[in-house]
Amino acid sequence: MKLGSIRFYPIKSTAGHEVDEAEVHPWGLAGDRRYLITDRDGIILTAREEPALLACVGRLDGGTLTLTGPHAAPLRVTPAAVTSTVDVWGTPVELTDCGDDAARWLSELAGQPVRLKWLDDPARRPVDPAYGRPDDRVSLADAYPLLLTTGASLGRLNDWIVETALERGEEPPGPLPMHRFRPNVVIDGVDEPFAEDEWKRLRIGDVGFRVTKGCDRCVLTTIDTTTYTKGKEPIRTLSRHRKRDGKVWFGINLIPDGPGRIAVGDAVAIL
Repeated sequence: MKLGSIRFYPIKSTAGHEVDEAEVHPWGLAGDRRYLITDRDGIILTAREEPALLACVGRLDGGTLTLTGPHAAPLRVTPAAVTSTVDVWGTPVELTDCGDDAARWLSELAGQPVRLKWLDDPARRPVDPAYGRPDDRVSLADAYPLLLTTGASLGRLNDWIVETALERGEEPPGPLPMHRFRPNVVIDGVDEPFAEDEWKRLRIGDVGFRVTKGCDRCVLTTIDTTTYTKGKEPIRTLSRHRKRDGKVWFGINLIPDGPGRIAVGDAVAIL
């Protein structure tokens, strides 16, 4: 098995992009989900509520974030000195505002007033103690530092989606791309689909990881990232084949054992 791709998302709930290698920190990949968007009331806004956010691509160069999108010229972001406390899925976290220019740029894209916020210190937010250790930390990802998926599991899911469509007399859709599931690392060469359900520990290159739990999936996976509209899949088919405890599952969450570097092509070992 090997590491097939690495993807990170500087701004939570916006488009990600692939890289050839990445630095791993205890709280996730370097630069991953260090920014988020809030609405006029200071509440996190995600693509679940506003799919157009997926048209925004944030890129980091030397620690400076640049916003690109179809509606405006690229914008380099400079965080201001103003801070506020934002509820990040039940945990109050102090974030730094990124100024009026970034707010205007994103508000035009979102079609509503929004602000861009930056997490200067990712060691500030703890992982859910039900699945992590007291010193585990996470940046602004939903719950855990990294998300892993496998090519074998996506292949099986796409087969199931075709079967579902044919059974219902529908035209089968094209294969879902992996980026719908927003993984950080994708593993190739896995013998069996969903073998990752049973993994407890693994090593990518020289970096060890422990598995916390599976990843339950939401409506975000149903958004077509070319039209920014929601569809039925993959939730409809996952509900038939991958449902338990009232949720549907695809991928696993990881916590790094420590810092290091990973690169596409690295060997992957299950420990």
